[in-house]
Amino acid sequence: MAGVLILIGLVLQILGFAGLTPLPNGVGYALWLATLLLWCDIPPRTRWQAGALAALGLGLLILARWRYDADVTWPSITSGNTYVVAMLVGVSFIGLIGNRSGSKRPLGRPITGLRGTTGTWLGVHLLGTILNLSTVFMIGDRLARRGPLTSPQLLALNRGLSSAALWSPFFASMGVVMTLAPAMDYSRILIVGLPLALLSGLLTTLELSRRFDLSDVAGFSLSPRSLLMPVAMAVLVMLFHFRLTPELGIVSIITFLLPAVALVTNLPAGPRWTLRRVRQHTLTRLPAMRGEIALFLSAGLLTLGLSTLVSSATGSEWTLFVHFGPVQAVMSFLAIVASAVVGLHPIIGVSVLASMLDLSGNEPTLFAFTGLASWAVGTSVGPLSGINLSLQGRYGVSGYRMMRHNLIYAATMTALVVVIILFNETWALFA
Repeated sequence: MAGVLILIGLVLQILGFAGLTPLPNGVGYALWLATLLLWCDIPPRTRWQAGALAALGLGLLILARWRYDADVTWPSITSGNTYVVAMLVGVSFIGLIGNRSGSKRPLGRPITGLRGTTGTWLGVHLLGTILNLSTVFMIGDRLARRGPLTSPQLLALNRGLSSAALWSPFFASMGVVMTLAPAMDYSRILIVGLPLALLSGLLTTLELSRRFDLSDVAGFSLSPRSLLMPVAMAVLVMLFHFRLTPELGIVSIITFLLPAVALVTNLPAGPRWTLRRVRQHTLTRLPAMRGEIALFLSAGLLTLGLSTLVSSATGSEWTLFVHFGPVQAVMSFLAIVASAVVGLHPIIGVSVLASMLDLSGNEPTLFAFTGLASWAVGTSVGPLSGINLSLQGRYGVSGYRMMRHNLIYAATMTALVVVIILFNETWALFA
């Protein structure tokens, strides 16, 4: 029943893209009900974490309503992060693409050492700029065929994706800052963000080679055979984004495109075969995502509760800074990264910051870079970020373990960002 409910949530989300909403907030209701049915089967650590997040989020909503008379739409509080969960469910259908016989191709000789780790970071980074979080599963699952993922592999996946937030126009972070600061100048962001992302890759490969023995660590091959499916999916996503469905965001396109491709590739074997594979996927793979789904839904409830409380407590007329310049940007960046280390997703800090600023002139571009940089650093180190929640739910690694491994990396990236904000001539107009 839980697997069917998760599938229903995905179908309702896809119907919403077409303007068909048979049940308002139905996606959240279906996913939360499935989570409750699977609650006892969630690993204890994940269950306690998700429960604490949900309870805290609900408590903040009650406090905002009782203390500040906030306008809380109670029927829709289950909708937080449902778009991300629906995307993760859609991405899970990758397992149905090809491999009709159920046998796995020979793995061949892996690419190891510094070259393999660099390939993992570069593959996730380049493809992640378009495919976002789904790239981690495409490449991570391929690496996991050889055995449980090791710390260097997990860190390369984590940093390869999170650093894409610095410059990719298709990344979730860019969509958020463009919404909050529509007057930003993307060309200035690209001039600074892309070199910083490349420095992140260089830092990752050098640090991992110093901390770990990479001689037996398998990496992702950038050969045409390995890149065929990710690149083909990226091309399809771009086709839909620019031509077929330009009104939909990248996350929405991925949500319906991957299940559609899975169905199309199976239909030549017959409708009965296709239905059997979808049924098996629904009853086995979808319930197995219970950890990921619970964490994302609970984190979404916490985000809603915190943002509602902050906005109702501060009001709409109060501003944090009279002028948003480099010094104010550094203070904001450090605060958002610190909150990410504590456990808050950077989207909370960026959204709260925007609600407390009155940006004018060229300030939106500086704000945008501050938000993107805090997102890139904060999601790498934050135990409750989307990437670390996904790695925890998919591969069983603790988000707090990822945080400990990323502290030195985050500190170095923080220093680079502070230097860029304070001394780069790109921000001279903000002085």
